Amino acid sequence: MLKEEEFVRVIKRNEGVIFKITTMYSDNRADQQDLYQDVVYQLWKSFDSFRAESKMSTWMYRIALNTALTKLRKTKRMGHSVSIDQVIMRQTENYDSEFEEKLKVLYAHIKELNALEKGVVLLLLEGKKYEEISEITGLSPGNVGTRVSRIKQKLRKQILKN
Repeated sequence: MLKEEEFVRVIKRNEGVIFKITTMYSDNRADQQDLYQDVVYQLWKSFDSFRAESKMSTWMYRIALNTALTKLRKTKRMGHSVSIDQVIMRQTENYDSEFEEKLKVLYAHIKELNALEKGVVLLLLEGKKYEEISEITGLSPGNVGTRVSRIKQKLRKQILKN
């Protein structure tokens, strides 16, 4: 299989990884699309260097997260927020408006976190274990645990204030 074909296959299989990062770190659709392109470009540049020492999704999360954080630093945008309405959510047959409202509140508060905290929460919500979050973020597993605990406290306080 050609390198290009393999790359496209990997991107399509893991598209959700890129989408989640770009949604969390972008204010609007245009910024999200720009960041998506930046992430795919960085993945392409690094594709030959993937050594399979971790899962492909872990490697992609790390590159996507680093690309998003780099772009944030370059544009010096901090503390921006995105309406949860911009996030595409699947509708289920058992639609629960109360649950969806709570989810919107949670995501609104997550958007207020700093860039690293958002990334940690995003990975945690993805079901990643502390070790994998550690690999992606470059933090130690113990530091990840400490940060998760502090972030949960912070979110709890913010939500209870409202």
